[in-house]
Amino acid sequence: MLRRPLIALSHSGSARRFVTGFPPARRVARRFVAGEARADALAVIRQLNQSGMVATVDYLGEHVTEREAALANVSEYLGVLDALASEGLQSGVSLKLSAMGLHIDPAFCFDNVRTVVARAKQHDRFVRIDMEESSLVDTTLDLYRRLRSEFDNVGTVIQAYLHRTKADVQALIDEGNADLRLVKGAYDEPVSIAWRDRPSIQRELTELSEMLLAPEARSRGARLALGSHDDVVYNAVAAWAAAHDVPPDAWEIQFLYGIRRDEQKRLAEEGHRMRVYVPYGQSWYPYFMRRLAEKPANLVFFLRALIGD
Repeated sequence: MLRRPLIALSHSGSARRFVTGFPPARRVARRFVAGEARADALAVIRQLNQSGMVATVDYLGEHVTEREAALANVSEYLGVLDALASEGLQSGVSLKLSAMGLHIDPAFCFDNVRTVVARAKQHDRFVRIDMEESSLVDTTLDLYRRLRSEFDNVGTVIQAYLHRTKADVQALIDEGNADLRLVKGAYDEPVSIAWRDRPSIQRELTELSEMLLAPEARSRGARLALGSHDDVVYNAVAAWAAAHDVPPDAWEIQFLYGIRRDEQKRLAEEGHRMRVYVPYGQSWYPYFMRRLAEKPANLVFFLRALIGD
């Protein structure tokens, strides 16, 4: 019931100013965001690596409308890639096309993303292109396909709640381009194009995972990164993988930073390849609001912290 208003608030300038300017809210946001500076993210990644987990780091920022802002985002990604390599940290990067200038000029955006992917290739690092709202799915997949024709160190994200996703995944498998982070989906999409109930989304996450882990898919280079905190889903996928002799390094489980930390540790200790998505940057407000919208417990945690309970 609160999902839609919270997602709407993620686009509100007045709500952004209130939350980002309120010290208790900033402290709560640190549960889900590594910090505002690159050094904060690197420190978190070091700790994760020491605990047997790998990472993907995301410099927060989306829907930029000025070329200077997009180029600043590119510069930050180049810097963080250099830092990851120089420190020998086990982490790739994730980025959003709208932060790279997609809404300014698609050709400008492609050049920016290619610059980041090329630098990552030099450092033997991986770049994950995040998926945003449904109106950008075709644009994102088209740009991803162009990059895959030149680079093998790039993947994208697929959202299980969209009705179209099975067809998209099958097409990418057939093309040999299915290096995919599979997630539920965090945007407010209409029921005409997306499932909204948990059982249907659990079903789609599980079935899509099995598609990507099937022998014929893996023979075409398919790789699964299951981005789900739902133990019903990842336990089912882990059981299916074990029953079908899927090597442990053929797939991984991904959690968002700050969510179910004890479970992250348990899964890593059990031998699963565990990757944590580590966001940082000053533009943390929209990301933070989507985390609150995803799960009522996150909102309760936020409200209790605000009143000092």
